Amino acid sequence: MDMNEQGKRAHRCCFTGHRPEKLTITEAEALLRLESAIRQAISDGYTEFITGMARGVDIWAGEIVIRLRDEGRPIKLICASPFSGFEDVWNEEWQERYHRLLEEADSVEYICPGYSRYCFQLRNEWLVNNSSRVIALWNGKPSGTANTVKYAKKQGVPCVVL
Repeated sequence: MDMNEQGKRAHRCCFTGHRPEKLTITEAEALLRLESAIRQAISDGYTEFITGMARGVDIWAGEIVIRLRDEGRPIKLICASPFSGFEDVWNEEWQERYHRLLEEADSVEYICPGYSRYCFQLRNEWLVNNSSRVIALWNGKPSGTANTVKYAKKQGVPCVVL
């Protein structure tokens, strides 16, 4: 990683978390915890936030970042989707939220050229490899979120577990 990328990474924070149906708290509580963690990250000097674009925590976090940016905070949102068309099987409401985030983001990355067995893990590793903090809303059970937290710890990237 060159110095420019390393410098960018120092001010980037990413998110990992569950789909709504896997959470053990309400959506309202999840939103409060996420916003609090995002505001703390901004206070700590983070200026770029990366969402993995999954239903639930990723999209909620992205929406919070966009709202705070639109209120005047000097922050950016990077959308890191596993592949183009990832959202095609979702219901209409989640698809609309996904597309709105893509439109409002400061940049968009498609991590893989299409679906593969490993595309979600590759996206999760990309999130961690391009960040210096992970905000995780995790129920403590084995999952993609657990794998991301474990990978971050292995890479020495601090995790704020909500």
